[in-house]
Amino acid sequence: MSNQITCGEATMNLLARYGVTTVFGIPGVHTLDFCRGLDNGGVRHVQTRNEQGAGFMAEGWARATGEVGVALVISGPGVTNATTALGQCYADSLPMLLISAEAASNTIGKGWGVLHEVTEQKKVTEPLTGYSATAYRAADVPEIMARAFAVLKGGRPRPVHISIPIDVQAEMVDGDWRALMPADLPPAAESQIAQAAALLKSAKNPLIMTGGGASGACVELTAIAEATGAIVVASTAGKGIVPDNHPLSLSASTVRPEVQALLGEADVILAVGTELAETDSFVERMDLNGKIIRVDIDPSKINDFYPAEIGIVADAALAMTVLAAELADHRSENRAAAEARVTAVRAEIAGNLTGSERQHVALLDGLRAVAPENTIWSGDSCQLVYTGAFAMDVTGPRQWFYPAGYCALGNALPNGIGAKMARPDRPVAVLAGDGGFMFTMPELVTAAEEKLALPIIIWENGGLKQIQDDMDRVSCDRVGVEGINPDFVMLAKACHCHGLEVSTVEEAQGAFVAALSADRPTVIVFHESPEG
Repeated sequence: MSNQITCGEATMNLLARYGVTTVFGIPGVHTLDFCRGLDNGGVRHVQTRNEQGAGFMAEGWARATGEVGVALVISGPGVTNATTALGQCYADSLPMLLISAEAASNTIGKGWGVLHEVTEQKKVTEPLTGYSATAYRAADVPEIMARAFAVLKGGRPRPVHISIPIDVQAEMVDGDWRALMPADLPPAAESQIAQAAALLKSAKNPLIMTGGGASGACVELTAIAEATGAIVVASTAGKGIVPDNHPLSLSASTVRPEVQALLGEADVILAVGTELAETDSFVERMDLNGKIIRVDIDPSKINDFYPAEIGIVADAALAMTVLAAELADHRSENRAAAEARVTAVRAEIAGNLTGSERQHVALLDGLRAVAPENTIWSGDSCQLVYTGAFAMDVTGPRQWFYPAGYCALGNALPNGIGAKMARPDRPVAVLAGDGGFMFTMPELVTAAEEKLALPIIIWENGGLKQIQDDMDRVSCDRVGVEGINPDFVMLAKACHCHGLEVSTVEEAQGAFVAALSADRPTVIVFHESPEG
């Protein structure tokens, strides 16, 4: 018996065996047995200020690395606070694991009014996860964890929720639990790759559309674009897979009417690791007239809204490696014309910007000029980031965070914290609107406590500007979108951060460069000019 440990401690040890090094959360009376296995057991605990922040930090870890990000929370309100991050990770196919306590197993579903009671927690998170389960005995935990990691890493990533009741956490076990690795990802069928290569070789106006599922195929997709002369258009999750500054790239620009018009010109479309979702274009159906080659690890995507001429169910990186090899000796005669078309469309976009968008571009261009090329930009749902999706170039995958699918507010700061802790070797910067920043503002204290050199740019435009514009467009009186803001500089300093206001792009550049090597986070407030 002396070698036995609690199930809660054994669960943390098992996470370590799956390669988890860090969990985000807030301890509570229902997670004490989990806490026995933290910090001294190989898994570090980062204290957040709200469980929503914990979920968003785990999301940021997953976005920055493609590896599993983990949040550890109490039962009841801890779970409900974290569900927004679950929903966002589901929408963006991110491997986020939520581990929670639950009331004692003999009380579940009874309605006895016990502490943090939810009738059945797993039903709360089932619609937002690929797998949600409750362990009713300690022996269930290794099996549930193995299935969880199969969902997280064995196919299209989806978030997972595991509930472990307090009495199960307290069970004594030998703790010799093994991590079971998921099966290898599926390769593409050679015959389908040959068909896809033939179709691309015959194309006069090919188009490549990339999504987050193609993040491991950067070199291969760039080579395919160059061989076929294909213009590249990314989703927000696929931004940078083919570098945005490549002469064939139009970045994440399907939201722009200039690019939507171009889509209809393509006679062959290679769509890789992308849902082709309306939340990138914000039109009900894109005008895709060409023959579509869809490559996706999720078979349900092959013939959904945009049925495929050739549907390849495979890991994108594996499939693109073989397809690039098939096209290695091909050189399209159309590349020069495609590059000229990209240049013309980019110029057209620049000429059609609104006054606000021109201000966004001026600041983003200034920041990009002084930021290291490998900077990770953690964005919120705000107008500055909407513009940056198509106007700010990044040159690699996992460098641009913008949750266009679920489109929550408040993720930028905790996503950035999670990313910086996952990738301390990389510069990370936060781009937030004034309204969205206030959703998770207390996590400034978490970032300060961790001494993160994190520039936090707040675009201050007097409230919820996008909804103001939407109300104005439909002649609706403005309601609830013009609230006052705090003094962000004083707020930053109260949270042990640096803070300053800047009034020019040059001042913003100086503050940004200083923030990258500061001893704590730096809040940089930039005010939009009402004149445009």
